[in-house]
Amino acid sequence: MRTVFTCTEYRHPIGIDSKELQHKGPYWHADCFRCYKCYKSLAKEAFSAKEDGTICGKCSSREDAPRCHTCYKSILAGSENVEYKGEARGLRHEDCFTCFHCKKNIALKSFLTKGTDIYCNLCHEKKFARICVSFNQALTTGGVNYQEQPWHSECFVCSSCQKPLAGTRFTSHEEKAFCVDCYKTTVAKKGSGCQNPITGFGKATNVVNYEGSSWHEYCFNCKKCSLSVANKCIVANPRDNFCSECAKKL
Repeated sequence: MRTVFTCTEYRHPIGIDSKELQHKGPYWHADCFRCYKCYKSLAKEAFSAKEDGTICGKCSSREDAPRCHTCYKSILAGSENVEYKGEARGLRHEDCFTCFHCKKNIALKSFLTKGTDIYCNLCHEKKFARICVSFNQALTTGGVNYQEQPWHSECFVCSSCQKPLAGTRFTSHEEKAFCVDCYKTTVAKKGSGCQNPITGFGKATNVVNYEGSSWHEYCFNCKKCSLSVANKCIVANPRDNFCSECAKKL
């Protein structure tokens, strides 16, 4: 005599003319033994058991598969995907790997990041790149900062001769940059004694200003004895300076 079993799913007896299935003790009607996720019959399907019940292979793959960092859907084995930074949280469907701003796909293109967001090169340049003061174009790499403003290295040039100043010594006058040579020849005052430019380059030199003219300290000497008259009582005529002692002998 056949034993009558009770279906675990609906608690109804499994009749003689019904096909039953058994898994780890309990019995089911063949049509009641289903995947707890998609409710597909598992009578002729591969399945696995989890805490919540039995599950078909497809649903199990979806549950165990990593999630796309963009759409949060499962990334199934064999599907096209992009792994960013080698981390699970950086895994995305290939179609989901898009620019944060323009939403265009960048899976096979170069890209840049800002925080946790990913941008195509063009959008990153528009939103974050520094703009050259001279050329009004974005600086992608390198560049020069002058007076807290960005310049392309090739755009940062001497205001007089147009020679590039990046990596060289330069100075400024009236908010314009000059190379050392141009500053000496076109901007710097000339010493009244030697007619050489008075600059801050090279060996530091004090400057003496006397009756509207400027002198290097080492040039401000008595015409007769050649001793320095800086900080001394002097006697001057239209062309020369004399110390007080030499002036008495004139």
